[in-house]
Amino acid sequence: EVQLVESGGGLVQPGGSLRLSCAASGFTFSNYAMTWCRQAPGKGLERVSSLNSGGENTYYADFAKGRFTISRDNAKNALYLQLNDLKPEDTAMYYCVKLNFPYYYNACANRDGHYWGQGTQVTVSS
Repeated sequence: EVQLVESGGGLVQPGGSLRLSCAASGFTFSNYAMTWCRQAPGKGLERVSSLNSGGENTYYADFAKGRFTISRDNAKNALYLQLNDLKPEDTAMYYCVKLNFPYYYNACANRDGHYWGQGTQVTVSS
């Protein structure tokens, strides 16, 4: 059974940092690209960042460029998202998503057809 368990969220002041983690199990993690999606209160799902299976190629949404860093440790079956210089508009539930191929694509439009974690809440507020 595929399981994705996020952790690392919390309450942080503007300008602060958090490191999100996603522990994956139930599949060969190194064979699949992974994505972080988020959903802010009252808003739709939004793609944050993606990483191919080997970790060489990355995608960042414009709002994430220069502030967020995606990475993975295939030996540990883990996906990470380093969040720096956080802003109030980054407040959202952040989800780890398993893609269906070694290359990434946008799977954040809806939850169908992919495995999602339960999410970890990031709140940026002073």
